[in-house]
Amino acid sequence: MAILDLPHLTLIIGGARSGKSRHAEQLMAGLPPPWIYIATGQAFDDEMRERIAEHQRRRSDDWRTIEAPIDLAAALAQTPELPVLVDCLTLWLTNLMLGEHDLPAAISALETTLGQRRAPTLLVSNEVGMGIVPEKPLGRRFRDEAGRLNQRMAAKAGCVLLMVAGIPMTVK
Repeated sequence: MAILDLPHLTLIIGGARSGKSRHAEQLMAGLPPPWIYIATGQAFDDEMRERIAEHQRRRSDDWRTIEAPIDLAAALAQTPELPVLVDCLTLWLTNLMLGEHDLPAAISALETTLGQRRAPTLLVSNEVGMGIVPEKPLGRRFRDEAGRLNQRMAAKAGCVLLMVAGIPMTVK
């Protein structure tokens, strides 16, 4: 896939530290700036603050960050004509679940907003269904909800990339 030929919606999925975010940023660099980075993570501890800082250090001044731990649809609606990278869907899902938000409503709002965007959108998400069955009910529910969310986004995406050890593999 040529960088400038990004479809309207691209899903980049993979395991932890597989290179998802870095690859998404490289794809965005093939589009004219400014680029929007919608961050769904929250810095509740030092380790997460360092992860966020690591992501920020590698981005140039051409990036504008919007923090959207809960209302992802509203954040996407702010910039319908600028390229957006959402990082990441599974952190967003975690925030929704732990806050006991209405998942079907939030996901429906996301799908509606994605359909209204006019610029390329890259969604980063974790593949969480390839490991062991989680021991606790919340872990199993998260794995199942993440799997369903990833399936819905993959169905809508023009391109799905699976990241393995820093290498993008075209799935769709």
